[in-house]
Amino acid sequence: MQHNVTLPPWCLTALVISACGLPLAVLATQLVMGQLGPDPAERLMQGTGEWALRGLALVLLASPLAQAGWRGVFRYRRVLGVSVFVYVSVHLLLFAQVYVGWSGALLIEELKERPYVLVGFSAWASLVPLALTSSDSARRRLGRRWRQLHRLIYPATLLAWLHLLWLARSDVGEAVVYGLIFAVLLGWRLRRYRQRAR
Repeated sequence: MQHNVTLPPWCLTALVISACGLPLAVLATQLVMGQLGPDPAERLMQGTGEWALRGLALVLLASPLAQAGWRGVFRYRRVLGVSVFVYVSVHLLLFAQVYVGWSGALLIEELKERPYVLVGFSAWASLVPLALTSSDSARRRLGRRWRQLHRLIYPATLLAWLHLLWLARSDVGEAVVYGLIFAVLLGWRLRRYRQRAR
């Protein structure tokens, strides 16, 4: 006789949170063990940026998968979204520490002179209100405005992709791949919106 083992919801949530934090833990371990090469700060920034983009893709993929009957990712969109914000914030903190030395004047100069810094910072700023209103109480308090506010994920995604594209310069292969993925996922939403409008 077979017995189906079902994990309690809190246990599944803990596993998802652990999975989201694993790449950051691996990067931290590699840093401590001196395995990030001659420029560990650059490797850390690259790693946190890549995982933030992957997280954004997963968040956007949740709704199409749910419509197809796969609701697993959809149930954990909040965890994924907060994880994306954590990775983007670590990415920004590394930049502030290594490249501008926490100098406000130097940061403003970088924002003016380097478009990829400006759009990257704007992507992070777009995610701040989403992270601050990710709780159930915030959703109840905001009502219908909560859904409208969380559409900021779309411009944040576009800004993050522009950040990658301008940062890539001549080697745009990775940016093209992410661009195609985001175009498909955002296109699916636009098509769904138009169907609802009709």
